[in-house]
Amino acid sequence: MPTLRDLPEPVRGRLADGREILLFGDSHECVLGTDRRYLPQRPDGPVSVVRYDPATGDQVIIAPSRQERTYHPPRQMCPLCPDPEGLSSEIPGDGYRVAVFENRFPSLTGRTSALVDDDPLRSEVAGAGRCEVVCFTSDHDGSFAALSDDDARLVLDVWAHRTTELFARDDVAEVHCFENRGAEIGVTLPHPHGQIYAYPFRTRRTDTMLRRAAEHREIHGVELSRAILDREVHDGERVLVRTEHTTAFVPFAARWPAEVHVYPNRHVCHLGELTDAETDDLAAVYLSVLRAYDALYGSPLPYVASWHQYRSQAPEGRLHAEMFSIRRTADKLKYLAGSESARDAFITERTPESVAADLRAAMR
Repeated sequence: MPTLRDLPEPVRGRLADGREILLFGDSHECVLGTDRRYLPQRPDGPVSVVRYDPATGDQVIIAPSRQERTYHPPRQMCPLCPDPEGLSSEIPGDGYRVAVFENRFPSLTGRTSALVDDDPLRSEVAGAGRCEVVCFTSDHDGSFAALSDDDARLVLDVWAHRTTELFARDDVAEVHCFENRGAEIGVTLPHPHGQIYAYPFRTRRTDTMLRRAAEHREIHGVELSRAILDREVHDGERVLVRTEHTTAFVPFAARWPAEVHVYPNRHVCHLGELTDAETDDLAAVYLSVLRAYDALYGSPLPYVASWHQYRSQAPEGRLHAEMFSIRRTADKLKYLAGSESARDAFITERTPESVAADLRAAMR
């Protein structure tokens, strides 16, 4: 068994309404001030509900309080920039390297998932779980792609820390680290940040992937993610970069523009199971893909980057990142129209092989 790395320990504090905040970095970068804002205290329990759709099996989060979330504030009122006065920001202090705090407008919060209604057509539970904001840098005009290797590595370690801690909760079924970048995606705060959702249920996409993996193992006797990775490496034409520890490729049946999957070469279930060398390598490959995104059309590419993670010793499921954009050309966006939105039947205008060739050229 490879030797796992030590994860960073944060400085922990509380914001004015009782939410937790964590700062990661060197000791001089982790100085929390006092949050002097007037904020109503956060309720102890959930503020949303999760309803079950009997027709599709979907779990739908109903969170009316998110209607009030911050929407494109002026730069001087950015809630993710550090504020040493503690009057206008979520992060009271002179600066930070990586900051994490509970979302002020969460979809999920609290530690109970008590049944509200068990009618098979009206099943509803309290929206327990946790939603966190991860600020990658105090630089308002920065981006993940602009981070140094060391800073990108720290973000991966922060994701690993939060994943490990959240998976320790018995009311959390799935931990999802992700970044939405760009106003075209729907981002309402341009400051570089991502989010973490700790769901009390397994999402339908994860359920589908785990079911398919189990079926493949039963029929073929091998792990599906290993078979996919090996076949992509064998084919070669969609591989963007392959290193000692990491492989990035455009998938054979890519649904989205500039879709890229990034796999550790060794089977691990979540970010906390990587070694130091594997984490360094993964951070470098991840940065190279994001920088290729921005070089593809000569301007920042809107994208979603989503990490698939599973509990340690899960019978199926392999850590990997799935990344994609909605920009299909330099000046055209891909909209999800009838086939995609109504039937989840995706139609792509370019072959994955040609996209891979363009991304490899952008990397050079």
